[in-house]
Amino acid sequence: QNLAASEATTRSQLAASCDLVVASEAARFCTPGVDIGLFCSTPGVALARAVPRKSAMEMLLLGEMIPAEEAQRMGLVNRVVPPEAVLPTALALAQQIASRSAVAVQLGKRGFNAQQAMPLREAYAAAGAVMVENLMAEDAAEGIGAFVAKRKPEWRHR
Repeated sequence: QNLAASEATTRSQLAASCDLVVASEAARFCTPGVDIGLFCSTPGVALARAVPRKSAMEMLLLGEMIPAEEAQRMGLVNRVVPPEAVLPTALALAQQIASRSAVAVQLGKRGFNAQQAMPLREAYAAAGAVMVENLMAEDAAEGIGAFVAKRKPEWRHR
C-alpha cells in the first residue's frame, strides 16, 4: 500500500501518487515549477487523478503553497493532525490496513485502480469480476463465517 506522512513542505506529486496521506497541520503542498518557468507536467499526471480538475489546475498554474487543511478539502490529503501525531496516525492506518485480509485489499485496490479508466458499464463489469474473484478466496469464506458467528476473522491471506 502507498501511505505518506508529511510534516513539512511536500511536493504534491508524492502526495497525489499515494493511496492515503497523513499531513501535519504545518504541512504545505505545492507544484512550484511555474515559478521558474517550468510547468509541473509530471506532477500534473498524479494531481489529475487525485483531485478535481480545477484544483489541480490552480495548483499547477499558480505554484502557490497550499496549507494542509486546503489540501484535505481538495482531496489531496486524508487526515490533518498535529505535528507530533503524524507518524503515529500513519502507523495506525497502516496497521489497520495490515489487519485486513491481504487478498481482499490487493484485489480491491487492483480492481479500483483498473476501473477508473473505464466507461461506467465496463467498470461495473470489471468490479463484478473482482467481486467474484474475491468471493472465491478462502479469506472471504472466513470473513463471512466470522461475521455470522460474531467473532474476529483469522485471515490466511488466501
